[in-house]
Amino acid sequence: MSTVILLRHGKSTANGSGVLAGRTPKVGLDDTGRAQAAALVERFAGVPVAELVVSPMLRCKQTVAPLAAAQGLTKVVEPRLSEVDYGEWTGRELKNLVKEPLWRVVQAHPSAAVFPGGEGLAEMQARAVAAIRAHDARVTAEHGDHAVWVVCSHGDVIKSILADALGQHLDAFQRIVVDPAAVSVVRYTETRPFVLRVNEHGGDLAAIVPPPPKKKRGRTKASSDAVVGGSTGR
Repeated sequence: MSTVILLRHGKSTANGSGVLAGRTPKVGLDDTGRAQAAALVERFAGVPVAELVVSPMLRCKQTVAPLAAAQGLTKVVEPRLSEVDYGEWTGRELKNLVKEPLWRVVQAHPSAAVFPGGEGLAEMQARAVAAIRAHDARVTAEHGDHAVWVVCSHGDVIKSILADALGQHLDAFQRIVVDPAAVSVVRYTETRPFVLRVNEHGGDLAAIVPPPPKKKRGRTKASSDAVVGGSTGR
């Protein structure tokens, strides 16, 4: 299967406000976020992106706009990769939410957390992972095992996808950190995913691009075997 770069949107006007924005409409990037979005063009310069899949939220669309323009990509909007539906928690201040009994559930037992009037975190993970795997299969079929594609989504959504790729229970996903504009990389194979990077802010992304397949009769699938003793790099 192919390689997916999980990109969290850049810093938004809500990130520093102490308010849980959730799916509040028209929450866009702030000055820092716009600078982070512009920097993606250079960060991805050595990465031939096959597909660009984005959450329908404005801040995600704004984050990938410079990259899409630079590489001539059309954004594929995927509702299943949208922000968590926090229901009645949406728009409330975090300093007040920490006093809610549900806050401790979100921290310690997130698989049981269901937001009043919204969705559960387990439900969110199920839809997000299903979307990732469906798009990965489609990208692989259309572009081959060596293809690299990008998803721009949200912190908790990406954390849940990484937890699945790492074989972790959702109750451990709060151990994963995903900052604004950070990238994480997963390469899917027939039997298991390989997590290549987590919460990276810089570095040479070209290094994660698989080499073109050698010309052979018939199509060979990417290996699902781990390297005994550890990867030797490229």
